[in-house]
Amino acid sequence: MMTPTPPGGRISGAKLATALGQWRRRGPHHGAADLAAAVEWQVREGRLPPGTRLPAERELAMALQVSRTLVGAALERLRERGLVASRRGSGSWITLPRTSGLPSEPEPDGDAIDFARASPPAVAALVPTLEEAIPELAALASGTGYSERGLPMLRERIAARYAERGLPTSPDDILVTNGSHHAFVLALRHFAGPGDRVLVEQPSYPNAIAAVRAAHALPVPVPVERGWDVEGIEAALKQSNPRLAYLIADFHNPTGLRMDVETRERLGAALVRARTPVVVDETMVELDHEGDPAFGPPPLAAFTGDGVGGNWAISVGSAAKAYWGGLRIGWIRASRQFLAGLVSARPALDLGSPMLEQLVVAKLMTRDDVLLARREQVTGMRDTLIDAVRTHFPRWTFERPEGGLSLWCRLDEPIGTRLAVAALNHGVRVAPGSRFSVHGGLEQWLRLPYALPDDQLAEAVARLGAAAGSVRGGGSASEPPEDVPVA
Repeated sequence: MMTPTPPGGRISGAKLATALGQWRRRGPHHGAADLAAAVEWQVREGRLPPGTRLPAERELAMALQVSRTLVGAALERLRERGLVASRRGSGSWITLPRTSGLPSEPEPDGDAIDFARASPPAVAALVPTLEEAIPELAALASGTGYSERGLPMLRERIAARYAERGLPTSPDDILVTNGSHHAFVLALRHFAGPGDRVLVEQPSYPNAIAAVRAAHALPVPVPVERGWDVEGIEAALKQSNPRLAYLIADFHNPTGLRMDVETRERLGAALVRARTPVVVDETMVELDHEGDPAFGPPPLAAFTGDGVGGNWAISVGSAAKAYWGGLRIGWIRASRQFLAGLVSARPALDLGSPMLEQLVVAKLMTRDDVLLARREQVTGMRDTLIDAVRTHFPRWTFERPEGGLSLWCRLDEPIGTRLAVAALNHGVRVAPGSRFSVHGGLEQWLRLPYALPDDQLAEAVARLGAAAGSVRGGGSASEPPEDVPVA
């Protein structure tokens, strides 16, 4: 597995030749085309990020054991496609492929299916729980309505849940926020500023990547394919010296992967050695299709130092996926010293989280039956979506996720963005793989959430099948003007 070269770095001829592998696909008369296609695939998979300096023609020709003329012809093809730029005396480097845009959200017509947000409907217990919370709200209404750290009963329940999962936690280790994304932004502002590097997975949650860029920091991608490449992450930590890392260890979005205990141990130790704080996004952790996550691996924070996570791990969670996206309640679990700094700085961004929503989430978290029903619901949605994809797209491949809310599908052609554009004309909004990439690419991937009723899931995939028929056979990826919202 090749670790992506940091933006602005150089890849040697030997390393590039190894990464390209068996790049020849046809006869000797197609060598330049085959080589260009192999390099393009590395770019669009995010393994050669923009700014990567390529080896000189002579060096690459020697490493590949081909003529320099063949290498020159391949580079010319890549320049024509906008994937490589060259300057006399400066060599050649990878440029940003024009494939990272997304279709704009169409006007509502009552028939469009939102296949871009991984956000299931509210749990059935939401409204009854809201009604139960009203009397307790009346008792709180005599106060100001502001709480810097969050409602004590909610922080107690969140802390207890961490303890159940194998990470001893006190309510004083918890800060309630307006969702997990808000929690990440608070931590990001604390650690990183303009020009600082932030290590992220590739692919990763698009809104997290956008937040890093909004802070004028530089996202540094590390690949997540069939799992986490700890050696590659260690190399990126050493080469890039990031101020912060952002990881999704439990039911990764979008791949659905879950980090095993051995990897958590190795990765936690690597982060501590590098003195790199890590935000661990646990938004999906409760959506375990195999059972209660309390019987799964302990939180990654349990492997970053002392029993309460030290100063290196900042765990963030949310009620959005487990209960409902409209409950904009999340939390941070971190050292008390770190939380004290956030509380002091928080008024510049917001003045706390709403009391009614905190009451509702606190009461929902006392009911194990609610989460059990949610897990059964999303597991059924997963199976419905898998059946539909296998029916309409038998050549697509994916790993059957053990948790989370999405299938990460490898397409039979690199048509992700064009398929997303065409899908709009068939009444489906979908996010292609490029949306989950730091530098574009991943055109042969598509995230399909299973967060809709069974009939809508089946209909959405059927519409995608019709859209796919209209874009097969090559051509350049489209450049839609705006992004569809992703959750």
